[in-house]
Amino acid sequence: MEKRVKLLIKLTLTATAIYIIYLKIDTKKLKDIIADANIYYLLLAFIFFNLSKVVGSIRLNLYFRAIGIKLSELEALRLYYIGMFYNLFLPTGLGGDGYKIYILNRRYKTKISKLIPLFLLDRLSGLIPLMLFGATLFLFSRFNQNIYLTYLAYITIILSIPALYLLNLYLFRDYIKIFLATLSLGALLQILQLISAIFIVYAISYQENLVEFLTLFLISSIVAVLPISIGGVGVRELTFLYGLDYIKLDSDAGVAFSILFFVITATSSMVGGVLKSI
Repeated sequence: MEKRVKLLIKLTLTATAIYIIYLKIDTKKLKDIIADANIYYLLLAFIFFNLSKVVGSIRLNLYFRAIGIKLSELEALRLYYIGMFYNLFLPTGLGGDGYKIYILNRRYKTKISKLIPLFLLDRLSGLIPLMLFGATLFLFSRFNQNIYLTYLAYITIILSIPALYLLNLYLFRDYIKIFLATLSLGALLQILQLISAIFIVYAISYQENLVEFLTLFLISSIVAVLPISIGGVGVRELTFLYGLDYIKLDSDAGVAFSILFFVITATSSMVGGVLKSI
């Protein structure tokens, strides 16, 4: 019953977000921007997005090995893509991490109490570089108009990595030896996704506002982590809609960017569905 209520809330919030976006954008202009997008840049965006997922799989496999789970890189990658499929296409309480925990618990008899902290730390090792890059880009963007947000950006840049290290040291001591490796892979993952985002911006010919688009992309990625919508749908678009409107830029282009990124994510996640059926 609780899962159904949560799903209903997610569906309601997603539908509300989509409705707000529909009311506020020029749908014809949106269709034109997407239709005119450069397919070669989009292909490059797709490639770099999936390269980021390969890096994410390698990082997660380092965590597996730290607690004695022996997976080949190909097995880990297969599990990673199936998790992506569950995250995006099956909006239940299970999710991608839940599926991976279930498989690893059943196959390797690893206690769930050991697996849950592992996946939490894996998320954090990706989230911290995301926040770090987002704060840095914010300082060089037109969004940097509020002194308090500027202070917050500097605090994030200075304290995020030390905070993650202390968290590893005192709460996740089993993984402290791979802290630098997993953090580096988390940073590389975000850089590859940023490159993917750059190609999408070039695909829709809005490169003159590149820093602003990348800043919003990272902020929307942080917001999309929150379990308040289905696959982040609506949340990213709203972030671009109101973010670009705040600095008087074309919000239709931001929504188009977000939709194209979702298409790339969804297409990539379908690979997981194929791999699960094999």
